[in-house]
Amino acid sequence: MHSHFHPKFSIITVTYNAGAVLEDTIQSIITQTYRNVEYIIVDGASTDHTLHIIERYREHIHTVVSEPDKGLYDAMNKGLRLATGDYVCFLNAGDCLHEDDTLQGIVHSVLANHDGTEVPDVIYGETAIVDNEGHFIRMRRLSPPEHLNWKSFKQGMLVCHQAFFARRAIAPLYDLHYRFSADFDWCIRVMKQSNVLHNTHLTLIDYLEEGLTTHNHQASLLERFHIMCRHYGTISTVIHHFWFAIRLLTQRKKV
Repeated sequence: MHSHFHPKFSIITVTYNAGAVLEDTIQSIITQTYRNVEYIIVDGASTDHTLHIIERYREHIHTVVSEPDKGLYDAMNKGLRLATGDYVCFLNAGDCLHEDDTLQGIVHSVLANHDGTEVPDVIYGETAIVDNEGHFIRMRRLSPPEHLNWKSFKQGMLVCHQAFFARRAIAPLYDLHYRFSADFDWCIRVMKQSNVLHNTHLTLIDYLEEGLTTHNHQASLLERFHIMCRHYGTISTVIHHFWFAIRLLTQRKKV
């Protein structure tokens, strides 16, 4: 690839009363050694001190919106519409880029592995699970496959949404029919339009162990089932869910 691969990353954080965890997220972005970054915060009219924290770092944040929204994915769609970068990444409040040179590492990884004819449509990597203090707990249980494609997610969401960087030109809006798992559907739709998916083999994200889908786990799983039926067909999806059940049982036995 030409050495002038110097993409602009649009990093989008959606917040609502996230004052307790937002500062670490902001700092992980504004301390990046790679500078071609556009940081966007879409806030749902928070009533805690979220906006005070945003104001403190305002000069480092490209765009801030604070207004009521129709939920998480509506806010993420606002972020997508505001983004002007080559790649988009959604980083929740509480989640962080793994190192100060994570974005630089992504660029180096792409340059080292692709010739000048192909720009990756998706760039992905590993996710570390951390606690409230930012201390490492473990790596995410589902790990990215060596070669990712849209059929990979038959096995579940093998790449964490935050560690999935999509080329903005092919990134669709989130489907607001889904309340808990629109990110799963979004990643599949992105991959269906992708020719080159690049595995960085790097840990990209520190993921805070909590969140919307944890609280609504059953509803989230049901939505995922419907999404998988839509993309992969019902019979294939049912067969894979038998396999998920066996995988879960064997994991529990190991514990």
